Amino acid sequence: RIMNELTYIRSGDYWIPNLSLSQQENKNLGKYGRMRKKYLQEHLPVLWNRLILSEQLYPHLWEIDETANRRLGQMMPKLMQSAGVTEALKASDPMKWVGLMNNLKAQAEEVILTELIYA
Repeated sequence: RIMNELTYIRSGDYWIPNLSLSQQENKNLGKYGRMRKKYLQEHLPVLWNRLILSEQLYPHLWEIDETANRRLGQMMPKLMQSAGVTEALKASDPMKWVGLMNNLKAQAEEVILTELIYA
């Protein structure tokens, strides 16, 4: 965002730039958005600062969160099919079904973390 004209206000003996933020949507960040935020803060401070100064941090985090959730939703049915996780298994052996689902979700999240969060 480029400002055409910068204005100043006087505060005592000092002139302070009159800066303001534009209005942005107020949405909550999900799990993956928060993880990306923490990663940027700790490992990519230059990108973190650039996103903050350009007011693109939260749109970026919301996009990452939505993409990660969508990707998880696409991957789980395919992983379930390849592992043979069915409703019949859920009915006959619920503990085995839960264990398999937890493993599959961990596999899918590992891909998401590698490709989206820590990239």
